[in-house]
Amino acid sequence: MKDIERSPLRDTPEGSGRNIGSAWVADRKQGLSADQDTLWPDEQEPEPPVQPLTREQAQALIARYPTFSVWRFVASQAVFGVLVALVWGALSGDRTALMSALYGAAVAVVPNVLMARGVFGRRAGRSVGGLLYWEVIKIGVAGVMLALSPYLIPSLSWAAMLITMVLCMKVIGAALLWQGRMKKF
Repeated sequence: MKDIERSPLRDTPEGSGRNIGSAWVADRKQGLSADQDTLWPDEQEPEPPVQPLTREQAQALIARYPTFSVWRFVASQAVFGVLVALVWGALSGDRTALMSALYGAAVAVVPNVLMARGVFGRRAGRSVGGLLYWEVIKIGVAGVMLALSPYLIPSLSWAAMLITMVLCMKVIGAALLWQGRMKKF
């Protein structure tokens, strides 16, 4: 029974039988000054309560940090996708490549329109669960559209479709950078 009580995890290396946890606390307390009796720091005074903004302060804050509408983002993504598809079609000279690139833009834009409608629509309940739900719907719709692409576009150009789709998805980064630069001016 004595061997069970004395395990290497519970005893100090000297084998004194003293618990390591209590040895650590005792060692820490020796380093405390006379006026400190606990290991915990003194509680600091609570922060002052948050004051609501005045109307002028709120308007100045909104003017300083303009919002970027989700619908403006989706529209810019669609316009960019059409431009990339037109460039792809002009450079390749192939109607199938043009259609594939347009379909790639649609694979990026249509699920985003559905998600924007679901999350920011009139009857949307803005919650984390709702956002997760619409994100799953968006991924599913994009997956179905990609799976159907060989059947909808005969002799599909995978490169045109996928490159246009990826470029359309990257528009959000460019839009955020552009918005950040516009704030500085």
